[in-house]
This record gives sequence, structure tokens and C-alpha cells, in this order.
Amino acid sequence: MDVVREACARIRGDHPAHAGGFTLMEMLVVVLIIGILVGTVSARLQPRNRDLLRVEAGRLAQLMELAAQEAQITGTAIAWTSDGHRYRFWRQGRDQAWSEIRDDDLLRARTLSDGIVISQLRNEAGRTQPDLRLEFPSDGLMAAFSMDLALGSDGYGIAASPIGDLRIAPRQGEARDDMAAR
Repeated sequence: MDVVREACARIRGDHPAHAGGFTLMEMLVVVLIIGILVGTVSARLQPRNRDLLRVEAGRLAQLMELAAQEAQITGTAIAWTSDGHRYRFWRQGRDQAWSEIRDDDLLRARTLSDGIVISQLRNEAGRTQPDLRLEFPSDGLMAAFSMDLALGSDGYGIAASPIGDLRIAPRQGEARDDMAAR
């Protein structure tokens, strides 16, 4: 019966002040528990380096495929260039001069996600090219190439065959189970 009276007194506010609220220690414990839960959940929701690379490599491969198709459809050569941290697409004019594509939302200039770098570009003979530049001719005959994207110790590659197939895959030495076509 005393428990019921005490509960009623607490509800009415008649109980002594020290029994009516939480102590500072109780509040700190609750805040600490909430902080641990938020940290755990956010750590699980953040994408891993490999996932970020796969998305970026997939996007770049699709944009290159689009550039190759647009070059064939329009009869105008398109080029791709990069400084390692960002990339741009260029269109060849009738005067053979190249101008940056700015009127196309898909083939616009892009910056890679923080930390991602295009580390090298190799031509069909496997030699590293000093310039990060590819051309997609209007006749559809694209040269085979491969390039590496890196983020920390993780890496993904993009490879193109002479017939225009673009593939992404984990960099050499990494697991092959999540190899993805286009």
C-alpha cells in the first residue's frame, strides 16, 4: 500500500524533490548508451571503400559506354580525359578541334569521390599511357584499354575490349567473387 501512496504522491508532485527526477549519473549513462548505439548503427551504414569504388567504377564505365554510343550515333568523335581526381568528356568539332561537353547533363565534368584516384590507364598493348585520355571514334572501333581506380588499399579496374565491352572488377590480387559486368 505504501508503494501505491508513494506513486500517487510522485504523480501529484507531493514527493520530496530528490525522488522526482533523474540524477546526473543516470542521465549520463543514458546518453552514453545512446551514443554507443548511434555509433554502432552509423558504422554499419557507412559504405566500405570497396563499395564506393565499385559504384564509382560502374558509373564511369556506363558513362564511357554512353560516350562511345553517342559518338557512333552522332558521327562525332568523343574523348575522355582525367587528371586522376576528376574527368571530362570532349567533342570533336568539324574543324577537328576538341571542345569540352557542357551541354549534356550525363557527359558533364565530374569530380571523383574524396580519396578516389584514377591511378593508371593502359592501352591495348598493356603499356601505361602517360596521359589519361581515351577517344571514342565515330566509327565505333574503340581501342582496348584498362584503368585502375584506387581508394586507400582497395582498387577496382575498368577494362574495355576492342568490341566495346566494358567490365569492372576488383583490382588484381583481390577477391573475384564480386566481379561485375558493366
